[in-house]
Amino acid sequence: MTDTSPATPPAEAAALLRAYDEQLRQEAEVPSAITVDRLGPLVLATYLGGRGFITYRSLDTEDRPADEAFVRDLVGQALAHYQALPEISTVEWKTRGHDHAPGLHDALVARGFTPDEPESIMVGEASLLAVEVELPDGLSVRRVTDEDEVQAMTAMQGEVFGDSPAQLAAMAEQILHRLRTRDDMEMWVAEDRGRIVSAGRLEPVAGTEFAGIWGGATLPEYRGRGIYRALTSARARSAIEHGKRYINSDSTEFSRPILERSGFLKVSTTTPYEWRRES
Repeated sequence: MTDTSPATPPAEAAALLRAYDEQLRQEAEVPSAITVDRLGPLVLATYLGGRGFITYRSLDTEDRPADEAFVRDLVGQALAHYQALPEISTVEWKTRGHDHAPGLHDALVARGFTPDEPESIMVGEASLLAVEVELPDGLSVRRVTDEDEVQAMTAMQGEVFGDSPAQLAAMAEQILHRLRTRDDMEMWVAEDRGRIVSAGRLEPVAGTEFAGIWGGATLPEYRGRGIYRALTSARARSAIEHGKRYINSDSTEFSRPILERSGFLKVSTTTPYEWRRES
């Protein structure tokens, strides 16, 4: 008799998604924001560098499930909030594939938001990643704290992600401000004889069982050599030292298979929509 049962019980993914929704949505997503406002179910954050960010746990209210008219009105009000702030040049609306949000795509596009590529929301036990990974000769992984090193790290990530100079400057400013004023983010790099070739952040989330791994980037010529896995392992071990049980990541198609092979589950998708102020 052939065993046709799924390798991963659906209940396991559902439990991880429930923990993700309950612990990581709303204010937990915006620890480094300069300001945080509420608009109904929405969290409206602003950051250094003129960036706005919109998130939420659910668009449904206690009175009724969200409908298209309600969603369309929310989008208009949220955008008006940022349009009234001249310092804000870009706004990201973070969507999740499992949310009940009727008409949201059309409402966002009608207001000038452009969808980016979807990413996979990956969640799993930190212990699954905290394994020994043998690096090629000459390569090493370490945490960086010096501002010049952080600048070099963000420059490498910007090269991989194709960021514009303005985007790169804004991200570096935001990261450095957070490192100067808070103690809840770590920057990790992999180096080849002093040259940064891969990098990523670890963000333990206060009051939760989670730490997020973000910004994972590896130069193309260094991919497929176990470097990202080693960088991820180092961050997972640090997360465990912080008392965190779970790791979460919004993963591109480069990193998703690596996390899946380690036992992580894709619990949903996330798609950012971006609005840009006209010059």
